[in-house]
Amino acid sequence: MIVLVLGGARSGKSVVAERRAADSGTAVTYLATAVPAGDDADFAARIAAHQARRPPTWSTVEVGAALAEHLRDLDGTALVDSLGTWVANYEDFEVDGRALVDAMTGRSGDTIVVSEEVGLGVHPSSEAGRRFRDVLGALNQVVAEAADDVLLVVAGRVLPLERSR
Repeated sequence: MIVLVLGGARSGKSVVAERRAADSGTAVTYLATAVPAGDDADFAARIAAHQARRPPTWSTVEVGAALAEHLRDLDGTALVDSLGTWVANYEDFEVDGRALVDAMTGRSGDTIVVSEEVGLGVHPSSEAGRRFRDVLGALNQVVAEAADDVLLVVAGRVLPLERSR
């Protein structure tokens, strides 16, 4: 089973994904795409908050840009958090969405993927911001097409999304 959990900043999407993973009844590996860098105290605090919520029985792998490579070799439930930071790990935002989907569909275990919904935000003021939004929006669509369930989280509330016809 593949589940995509979408939401805006501070929507509760990671908490929803973590609960879903905890309910899987299998070993969980948390694939962190955020790589701590420099002395960004705010970013470090956000990472620490995510770490504090995880049960001690979960394994954590900091994958950075090597998400698909790590994902395909895992047993049990994999929780990927998040596609936005994965895309941001690439200077040119050129990710291989097809390789990611192949890794997800080629696994025997469940995969729960967290991503930022970029279609509801303000129009980015820079070319890099617009490119990031476009790449992540297209990637979300590719992953959603492969997913069994797609959930939108708004203010901690979950809305299941139907496939388009």
